[in-house]
Amino acid sequence: MNTPAEPAGRPFGAAQDRRLAYLGPPGTFSEEAALKYDPSAALVPMATITAVTSAIESGMADVGIVPVENSLEGPVTETLDILVHSPNPLSIQNEAVLPIEHYLLVQPGTRTESVKVLFAHPQALAQCRGFVERCFPKAAVEAALSNSAAVEEMMSRENAAAIGTRRAAEIYGAEALAKGIQDRSPNLTRFVVLGKEDHTPTGDDRTSIACAFVVEDRPGLLVGALQEFSGRSINLSKIESRPSREKLGTYIFLMDVDGHRTEEPLATALEAVKGQCSFFRVLGSYPKYRAST
Repeated sequence: MNTPAEPAGRPFGAAQDRRLAYLGPPGTFSEEAALKYDPSAALVPMATITAVTSAIESGMADVGIVPVENSLEGPVTETLDILVHSPNPLSIQNEAVLPIEHYLLVQPGTRTESVKVLFAHPQALAQCRGFVERCFPKAAVEAALSNSAAVEEMMSRENAAAIGTRRAAEIYGAEALAKGIQDRSPNLTRFVVLGKEDHTPTGDDRTSIACAFVVEDRPGLLVGALQEFSGRSINLSKIESRPSREKLGTYIFLMDVDGHRTEEPLATALEAVKGQCSFFRVLGSYPKYRAST
């Protein structure tokens, strides 16, 4: 098995570098997002999304980049639950969107018909479900911690394949039997950059919040909160819910709204919504992602 290459970017520990944690090892889409966001950063690979946030909290990293939603499979629940439930909350200070292209990778010389086991991260497997069901209906599927780990494990097993990235193939010396195996294109993943503070106003910002209405169960609680935004002509770009973890049937709502939390009219709207909630947390204000032309 080949030894993984060193992560791209300048050597870890250079004094002028910002230390950027990501879901590793090298060869993941998270590493690609980290390089896209800040190619000059000293990259700090971590084993899980939770470990990325721990690295920031402990001072091992200055910021971290984690996936938060995918255009095919929806929210990344581990990230959302950390943002909502962490006792030491971090703030979203930026965002990035990465096109996702999955590859079917094997050891060099392996034939498609000999594949008996397929390694994949659960998110990657879900995004390629149609391809796997059509081409490998009898293959055993084994979960991996990341897209890169799937390729590393595949390289140590005979008659195996992995769903991975082009960079992982280069790192581990794998051969690509197919590319673009995701069920639909474009397949996009949104990443958020986490730190101990959010971003200063830029004039084109987004704010993410989490809130719950569980003190009393009556009609119109959510509508009343939403009207605080609509009545001030504040655009609500996303709303979704997660279990509150307190009791069955209670939920926390996550919303993205236009504007910065410190600027009007959003500042007043947030205070009004907070007054209606039993739980309220601003997850961060940050510049809206704009694709480069």
